[in-house]
Amino acid sequence: FGHPDKVCDRISDAILDAFLAREPEARVAVETLTTTNLIVLAGEVRPAGLVSNEEIEEIARAAVRDIGYEQDGFHWRDAEVQVRIHGQSAHIAQGVDQDGAGDQGIMFGYACRETPELMPAPIAYSHRILADMAEARRTGSVAGFGPDSKSQISLRYENGRPVAATSVVVSTQHDAALSQDNVRGLVRPFVENVLPDGWMCDDDQFFVNPTGTFVIGGPDGGAGLTGRKNIGVTFCGGR
Repeated sequence: FGHPDKVCDRISDAILDAFLAREPEARVAVETLTTTNLIVLAGEVRPAGLVSNEEIEEIARAAVRDIGYEQDGFHWRDAEVQVRIHGQSAHIAQGVDQDGAGDQGIMFGYACRETPELMPAPIAYSHRILADMAEARRTGSVAGFGPDSKSQISLRYENGRPVAATSVVVSTQHDAALSQDNVRGLVRPFVENVLPDGWMCDDDQFFVNPTGTFVIGGPDGGAGLTGRKNIGVTFCGGR
């Protein structure tokens, strides 16, 4: 969700959507880098000029605003946005004009019956926990969460079906005033509400911010880059 690399993926996705909305056959290869109050957008598009640099900057800011970054070190309004996007090279274009496929596509995955969304249970439950936490932060129903967060769940399977969680990890950015116990107490209900009854792991396998305090987060805490979480968030080999 608010992890620096996923912020970059979100921005690039939003830019792609803007191009496709105006030209369904557009080619867009836009990379995003984020760090302390800086967003860099670079890449190639075809046709060039379909979406102006000014519009691209606003799209990037809107994506960051939607994620929820309004902290001193990374704020959707105050961050510098550098747009370095140009037309696709004619020499590259000639190689894909006929077939329409280059070397930048990543296509793999599968559907399964473990969850209603047809995704494996570990990643589906992890997504739901973080989505619920993000919604609570946006609505203000729970105070203290920051935008940066990630989760990983390990499940025990019997006869090919998930039956219980063996470990749960949730890392979330939080207000400086909250202690580790406070954060753990805030996170636990979200996990218990998502996992089926009786699935919660033992308490010593429930890890919340296991490395300690997590106040400085997002691109201010660590630079983000598109494409670095392709394996970290996939489900083809995650369990």
